[in-house]
Amino acid sequence: MRRSWLLAALLLLTACSATTSNLNGEIVSCDSIVQDKTATGGVSLDCLDGTAGAQLGALRGPLIINVWGSWCGPCKEEMPILRTFYAKARGKVSLVGVDVEEANAGDGQRFVENNGITWPNLYDSDGRSREYFGMGVPVTWFIAADGSVAGKKIGVLKNEIELIALTKQYLGVKL
Repeated sequence: MRRSWLLAALLLLTACSATTSNLNGEIVSCDSIVQDKTATGGVSLDCLDGTAGAQLGALRGPLIINVWGSWCGPCKEEMPILRTFYAKARGKVSLVGVDVEEANAGDGQRFVENNGITWPNLYDSDGRSREYFGMGVPVTWFIAADGSVAGKKIGVLKNEIELIALTKQYLGVKL
């Protein structure tokens, strides 16, 4: 009897323990980010992979920019929403992440890999993007084809339905 109780207790403890899983994200090149190559001035950020990234004012849509930090709990919460959205929207809407306020790029890279992120991510090593995005994360921006800001969502995305609705509302893209 005592042995079965011990086994049951171990099973419960194992089932309730936190697990760290790698969702096979990848550090994606920023070469696929659509930019107006004739745009001048503005804030430029490197790619999280360490290569040349993008000039924020030159970005063209339809594009969703998700501003995040690895240290941000709500940012991690919305990654499953972004992953499933991206699987449906790829080819219709581009998605770019912007990693901000990190101690180092390695923290952001590990976050990408461990949270299944498979879209390009820019890296703001010194707060330059604040003049463009403001402060606070998460925030999600919707960029029109002409590069104008069509809308933004401050705070965590509640679910994929909300993101699909915002994409239709701000970018006119139906998924």
